[in-house]
Amino acid sequence: MNINRLIFVVFCVFIAFGAVVARLFYVQIVKGDEYKFFAQRQQTSTQVIPAERGLIFDRNNVLLSYNKNDFSFYLDLKRVRREEDIDTLVKIFSRTFSKPVEHYYSLIKNSKRRVTLEKKVSGTEVIHLKEIKMNGFYFEEDPTRIYPYNNLASHLIGHLDVDLQGVDGIEKTLNTDLRGIDGKRVILRDANNNLITVQEGATIPSKPGLNAVLTINKTYQNILEEELQYGLEQFGGDYTLGILMDPNTGEIIALSNQRDYNLNEYNASSDSIRRNKALTDTYEPGSTFKSIAMSIFLEKNICSENEQIFGENGSYQFKSIKIRDSHPEGMMSLKEVFAKSSNIGMAKISQKIDGEEFYLAVRAFGFGNITNITLPGEVKGKLKNPMEWSAYSKSSLSFGYEVSVTPLQLVTAYSAIINGGILYQPQIVKELKNVSGNVVKKYEPKEIRKVISPTTSQKMREFLREAVEKGTGKKAKPVGISAGGKTGTSRKLIEGTYSRQHYNASFVGFFPVENPKYVLLVLVNSPSNSSYYGGDVAAPIFKKVAERIAELDESLWKFNTTTNNIIQMKNVSLETTYPNIERTRKIEKKISLNKTRMPNLISLDMREVVNILNKLNIQYEISGSGRVVEQSVEPGSHISKKVKCKVKLSQNVSIATNLY
Repeated sequence: MNINRLIFVVFCVFIAFGAVVARLFYVQIVKGDEYKFFAQRQQTSTQVIPAERGLIFDRNNVLLSYNKNDFSFYLDLKRVRREEDIDTLVKIFSRTFSKPVEHYYSLIKNSKRRVTLEKKVSGTEVIHLKEIKMNGFYFEEDPTRIYPYNNLASHLIGHLDVDLQGVDGIEKTLNTDLRGIDGKRVILRDANNNLITVQEGATIPSKPGLNAVLTINKTYQNILEEELQYGLEQFGGDYTLGILMDPNTGEIIALSNQRDYNLNEYNASSDSIRRNKALTDTYEPGSTFKSIAMSIFLEKNICSENEQIFGENGSYQFKSIKIRDSHPEGMMSLKEVFAKSSNIGMAKISQKIDGEEFYLAVRAFGFGNITNITLPGEVKGKLKNPMEWSAYSKSSLSFGYEVSVTPLQLVTAYSAIINGGILYQPQIVKELKNVSGNVVKKYEPKEIRKVISPTTSQKMREFLREAVEKGTGKKAKPVGISAGGKTGTSRKLIEGTYSRQHYNASFVGFFPVENPKYVLLVLVNSPSNSSYYGGDVAAPIFKKVAERIAELDESLWKFNTTTNNIIQMKNVSLETTYPNIERTRKIEKKISLNKTRMPNLISLDMREVVNILNKLNIQYEISGSGRVVEQSVEPGSHISKKVKCKVKLSQNVSIATNLY
């Protein structure tokens, strides 16, 4: 009996053992690969290593955009094992962020699984919160793009979306270069999903994005924005716009739309405000287009500088329409036609050129085509084919109607007019660098084509100077430096009809005339406070921007030709720092300028001296650099227009505390 029981027990053990072996065989051999796959999937995971986005700098390596390494904290409710853990976590977050516990309980109550406790956390809080060990609690890197100057160059730089991808401006067009390449790492976790280790051998490091160096100058950008904003407040309107370009390379030194927006809070602004109207919106340029037409007429020998044209006393019956001038004139020279912005004169000249020839010459300046600038949203404007022209199209085109342009196209064309005749592609990116500072890609000036000869270009510079000195652009004339330019006033086309209430007031100019270094377009859309003429509204903005730039760029002062004055630059240090306009005004006030007596210039610097002597209309000759140590005309003596004041500057001088 006992033997039978023993046999039965042994048999049962044998059967059980066989079953275990069979199960092990099934698990290890039959289902081994499948279970191994599921185990590895549960215990290991691949985690993305975000690439650090490249930085953005201005041409002088001023940082315009960078990244902040923030973290976001989450709670997976399905992995939480104890209710008291939630209570502890809520109290920690409430204490850390000074928020009531009810706030976090509400977040948890209204979530089914993943709860976002806090986003974009930085500083010491991150270190403290990272130390919390709790099932279901975890954090992720959540970098933030920072724009330290808020609104500065907002339409150029652009911004990112929530996924850190560029959606506008340089952030969009250079997104592939800036974003870099993400890496990945394989991590092992235990049954509670806690991190055990990282498999270093399987880690692929991320590759940082390239850094972009733009062509803009942050200081000049700020000047342009301030003066455009002041102009908007002074003259009213929907918006103001400005583009400052180097005519010899096509590089954009500054570009601004006012109203602008805060890049760090871009969602607070409408699509209309965020739109870069310098290249997305078109308008009929009006008289600023006369520079293009006149340069073509001169280049094609359609007219000569000695030609006399009758201005019809301001009203001209052309076929079945009347062309009028705002300033009635009789006989005019060709230069006067341009300087006084005569529509009648331009219309008469335009009848001498073949329509097809006129069209091709205008198109050569880039109108009707995009410029291919490295910015999104550019439109090509509209330049009708001669087959679509009416009997009035040539005359209309000669003074800036029946053509729609972007501000960028127009300032690019002006650059070609004044630089010797070369049309350049506008450029906003100077170079791309890697994290080590090595240049990966350099953007060289790109010559598109030659549109006019150097001789015609030189003539046009003089025509444009005349328009500022004696014509409609007098209010654009900056103190102390030479400038040329053209005003423009055009009716806005609203629902197919030219408005008599809404205008585009503009001015496009350059300085200095002798060796153009900057060309600047200013546009005021629908000025509403007083005058709507470009010469009254846009020209003064140009003047202020030019003077503030001249205050910082000493090289411009050697071309002071308005009073035959001389500034000897060979001994002048280019590192001289000039005071701002407000300081100069205070000095003038303290000196109490007397139009008949020579002021004491001792201890003043060059910018202050030039500004004061120009206001007094005194001829002068300046040598050296630094501050005034000698003046040939004694302080307090009677001012004579026949006498030239020689002023000597030196770096070795102490600044006087009292000004008389």
